[in-house]
Amino acid sequence: MLDEIIQDAKDSLEKVKETFDRELTRIRTGRANLALLDGIRVEYYGAFTPLNQVAALNIADPRLITIKPWDKTLLTAIEKAIVGSNIGITPGSDGEIIRLPIPPLTGEVRKNLVKELKKKTEDARVAARNVRRDSNQLLKDAGLSEDDEARALKVIQKLLDDSIVGLESDSDAKEKEITEL
Repeated sequence: MLDEIIQDAKDSLEKVKETFDRELTRIRTGRANLALLDGIRVEYYGAFTPLNQVAALNIADPRLITIKPWDKTLLTAIEKAIVGSNIGITPGSDGEIIRLPIPPLTGEVRKNLVKELKKKTEDARVAARNVRRDSNQLLKDAGLSEDDEARALKVIQKLLDDSIVGLESDSDAKEKEITEL
């Protein structure tokens, strides 16, 4: 029972980290990154389909993403989905390929992105603390001896501390990437 609770806490903390890492890839840095388009869905035959399933996505150069739909009738639907996704990039089309020029980040945009990054980092910390709280409650409800419970609480606290160090390290690296000119 004790090992199961600790393993569940480890697994949950890993999921928090994976989710946070996915969120970090969606933050724009001034370089072309296909992860910016991950959450975009296009209406295709009445169903909302991920963009990467209806078009070929490429990074043409460090500041340009190209999107070539497999069905040319989707051009306007893809442009509409990109504009509606609020990624801050205006698509341009030549009738066959959609180009997404990644604009250089201005000082104000950088500040806003850092602010968004800090919010996401804090949300991840809160999620990690919630894992600790839930695990601690399970330990207290398990009816363990005081010594076993105290040891398990220390193990879970150590897992949380390690997880938060990892989250902050990733956040600092992303902040450096955003703020570098």
